[in-house]
Amino acid sequence: MRGKRVNIDSLNLSSETMEAVFIHHQDYSIEAVKSRSVFKPKVWSAAFGKALTKNIIEAKIIHTYLGLTLPLKTLAPTPKSQTLEFAGLQGYNERSRLLVQHLQELESRLQYTKVTRLDVAIDFKGNIPKSIIKALCRIRTPLPWKNTTYYKTAKEKKTNPFMDIKIYDKALHAKLDYPLYRLEFVFKSKYLSGVLLKDIETVHKKMEKTIKKATGLSVKIESMFTRVS
Repeated sequence: MRGKRVNIDSLNLSSETMEAVFIHHQDYSIEAVKSRSVFKPKVWSAAFGKALTKNIIEAKIIHTYLGLTLPLKTLAPTPKSQTLEFAGLQGYNERSRLLVQHLQELESRLQYTKVTRLDVAIDFKGNIPKSIIKALCRIRTPLPWKNTTYYKTAKEKKTNPFMDIKIYDKALHAKLDYPLYRLEFVFKSKYLSGVLLKDIETVHKKMEKTIKKATGLSVKIESMFTRVS
């Protein structure tokens, strides 16, 4: 049986020299918003709708020629590494299309960066099937938080370095005029084990098996670099 085709929605890439990809390049400008001498939390919040948290010790905004803004962060646990975030690749607007296009354009320059987070979006036009909810609840407990329900095992603490599973109303989040619910698997650094972007598709099978085990749903993760724009 052919699996449900699903897409990667968010991707975090880390490297000690990430900024070098963009600096002195005519297609980009870099704006510092948090450093030893700069602190512009309102600028960051306006750009990404999120606060500058304490674990972000340095933050910059990459402004691209396509009009996109990309967050570049240095996190306290990894002070020698910069993390670039592509969030919202599987959206339903022009920004998502441009974000995919931009990631594809940057692929050759980001080949040897580490993948430190990867979100797989499984969307349903309507409610999540009851069979999936039942499968998730066999060994996990639903924990609602704001507009999202997280599914955690008894062994999981508040933060999990391996994986998060959550469900939320994507139509509400994206302001769509039709019902759409998203089941999202957030694979983190411990799960990804230092895989490089050039080898990212080697972990697709592993993620597909994890999703199948947790939900009973067979999926096929689409490549980020062969999507039709």
